[in-house]
Amino acid sequence: MSTALDRASRNFNSALKIALWTVGIIWGIHLLQVLTGADFGTMGIYPRRQFGLKGILFAPLLHSGWKHLLANTPPLFVLTGILFFFYRRVAVASFTTIYILTGLAVWSFARPDAFHIGASGVVYGLVAFVFWTGIFRRNIRSIVLSLIVVVYYGGMFAGIVPTDERVSWESHLFGALVGIFVAFWFKNRIEPEEKRPTWSWEREGEAEKRFFLERDAFDKTKAERERERDEGNDSWFSTRSW
Repeated sequence: MSTALDRASRNFNSALKIALWTVGIIWGIHLLQVLTGADFGTMGIYPRRQFGLKGILFAPLLHSGWKHLLANTPPLFVLTGILFFFYRRVAVASFTTIYILTGLAVWSFARPDAFHIGASGVVYGLVAFVFWTGIFRRNIRSIVLSLIVVVYYGGMFAGIVPTDERVSWESHLFGALVGIFVAFWFKNRIEPEEKRPTWSWEREGEAEKRFFLERDAFDKTKAERERERDEGNDSWFSTRSW
């Protein structure tokens, strides 16, 4: 028991550190922008232009203001922690895939009249990943996590439709679609804690021993069973020494 608790504690601390580093980086970049007066917005994604390709790497790290940053920080922190604590085997690959493919989709298909910045595409990807992983894997833990995401972040999906020209709804939409794809892609790479135990009645070898009647009992006629019984009795009598 103590070993399992120690392992869980280590995993929690590791996930917490990764989540803190993730939000710490975007906060550090924003503070640098504010303190120096620099404008890093041109480092975002500008769709279908070669100079906008760099935004695939840098756009999620950049925010237009404090309101934008504060809106993305809590869900990014919580969902990154959930990913790296509950889905350790696929956490790095999932986060990286969501990060890169969302940016690539925005560059390929989004409106070409503005720079797209912000971590919201990654956030929507993580929300979709956690929710759909519960649907695809269908084990208790994943389903519970899906329900938690629905309760706390279900309202976010209204952001996948265009409501404000200043908001990159394309990042939200493509992030969500990429999250679904990644959840499906990694649905079979389950964690050790997710493996369902094999119950005793499911073990075929043991089940064979518990049959009350012979497996072919109902395949034999009454005459055949009586003949086998008589042959058994004859064999028993022949082995007796009188």
